[in-house]
Amino acid sequence: MPDVSGDVMRETEFVTVGKIVKPFGVRGQVRVLSLTDVPGRLENLREVRLETVSGETLLTEVADVRCEGRSYLVRFTAFSSPEEAGAYRGAWLKIPQSEVPPAPEGHHYQFELIGLTVKEESGNVLGVLEEVIETPAQHLFVIRGQGREYLLPALKKMFVKVDIPGQEMIVVPKEEWSGDDAV
Repeated sequence: MPDVSGDVMRETEFVTVGKIVKPFGVRGQVRVLSLTDVPGRLENLREVRLETVSGETLLTEVADVRCEGRSYLVRFTAFSSPEEAGAYRGAWLKIPQSEVPPAPEGHHYQFELIGLTVKEESGNVLGVLEEVIETPAQHLFVIRGQGREYLLPALKKMFVKVDIPGQEMIVVPKEEWSGDDAV
């Protein structure tokens, strides 16, 4: 399918809020896995950008959303058959960043943190935060730079300052990353 998103939508940064798991029923509905912590996020969607693994995009309106257990049944105006919906199996549901509510005080969304330059208090640049790994115990920030990779536990005590507008994160010296509570 061709890219039918408008020029304005193409220039906007997007945030992924869900993933199409598989088609459902005969009217083109799909089962969607939610990838957001924001209550009511999927139920209140009106328009989304679908993006396939191959990079195809489709801007579509949301006709209906119904929570069903741990997933959602969604009907998009772009699909009227299981075959049309099946072509977007595995596609990401994305919304413009401008539609994301502000994070609570002292918290940040992953998309805000990825790409920040990470420095120690001394000014020593460790690299760029490139990835967030979610583990059962805590999130780990993957920092890469100068041929090295660091895994930093996402604990408040590790951070001196997070400056989103300045695109940098100041952390405690890496010598303090493992302490008495380290395994």
